[in-house]
Amino acid sequence: MQFESFADFLNMGGYAFYVWLSFGVTFFAMGIIAIQSFSKHRDLLKQAVVEKERKARIKKARQQQQDNT
Repeated sequence: MQFESFADFLNMGGYAFYVWLSFGVTFFAMGIIAIQSFSKHRDLLKQAVVEKERKARIKKARQQQQDNT
């Protein structure tokens, strides 16, 4: 679809409110999804580090118990 001017493009044939609102809602939703994804990824990495440290402590404690017996 071609437009005669930039103003016609922005007007979207009289449907500008609906068109630009749909774009706005879509990009807003995509932004929220991206932020949540990055946040969840960071939290999962932190949990993995904590779990790895916990397993190392358990292994060390078991070795100390075996050494003491």
